[in-house]
Amino acid sequence: MKTITKTKSLKRITALLLLTASSSVLAAYPEKPITIIVPWAAGGGTDATARTIAAALEEQLGQTVNVVNRTGGSGVVGHSAMASAKPDGYTLGLATGELNMMHWQGLTDLTYEDFTPIGQINFDYAGIQVAADAPYDSVQELVDAIAEQPMGTFKASGTGQGGVWHLAFAGFLMDQGLEANRVTWIPSQGAAPAMTELAAGGIDIVPSSVPEGRSMIEAGRAKSLGVMAPERINSFPDVPTINEAIGSDYLVGEWRGITGPKGMDEEIVATLEEALETAYNSDTYQDFMAKQGFGTEWRNAEEFGELMVEMDAVYGEIVKNVGLSQ
Repeated sequence: MKTITKTKSLKRITALLLLTASSSVLAAYPEKPITIIVPWAAGGGTDATARTIAAALEEQLGQTVNVVNRTGGSGVVGHSAMASAKPDGYTLGLATGELNMMHWQGLTDLTYEDFTPIGQINFDYAGIQVAADAPYDSVQELVDAIAEQPMGTFKASGTGQGGVWHLAFAGFLMDQGLEANRVTWIPSQGAAPAMTELAAGGIDIVPSSVPEGRSMIEAGRAKSLGVMAPERINSFPDVPTINEAIGSDYLVGEWRGITGPKGMDEEIVATLEEALETAYNSDTYQDFMAKQGFGTEWRNAEEFGELMVEMDAVYGEIVKNVGLSQ
């Protein structure tokens, strides 16, 4: 009887020690440097956002936060690297809205379900930029002109075929009762070269974020007619929302947020979520984003997950109507 009792006591002590050790491991997180994967090239807006939030996170977590660019496949390579990482909290990613688009186009099987949301830190809404000498000075005048002219008369650019600004503008046309492909999309390597082409007269519209058109707008070679946002953006207070311009509630753009692979420990996620929110509110991050004109928008892990679900359905419908679904 004494032997049995002693055995039970030893088991209880062993279990307690294991529980204590496990708790200590979680309590100590992070114990080594963290990596944030960026699915786009160095020097771009996503990369700059990642490096700034990484610097702010280091102050909160007390560990080095490295940024690694994994480009290719229209975002597929980088997002795949995030999803396939060990779910221990040491490899994270700055996921972007393309996650809601790629699988609908048959580029990958990855969806939001392959990720653990930690927090959204940015949302840049689509604007509507035209050349400074364009014959329309309002969103309504542009919409009327597109409706009146034959399909394909107008040309737009700002990203690759099926990219965020392409789909954002296609959705806007649908919102206005027009065909999603009524305006011909000219693929480009981004908003910057598209704005140059716009100023040169090669295309008619660039529906990128307004800050991406800043240089041409400030040079007097382009103008922004409106932004698909719930309120005017601070860096361009004179640009009306499309709700103000034409009464439309259509809101769309590019979200960015920190994610990890699915299956992460809830306590580690909670630690990262708290640190990320503090980093988001820091002067380091807020001052940089304000200077660049990028949008700041916070959603916690749960709300961020809900946004990914919502935007996946939105972009799925747009991809289908543009004729790019696979």
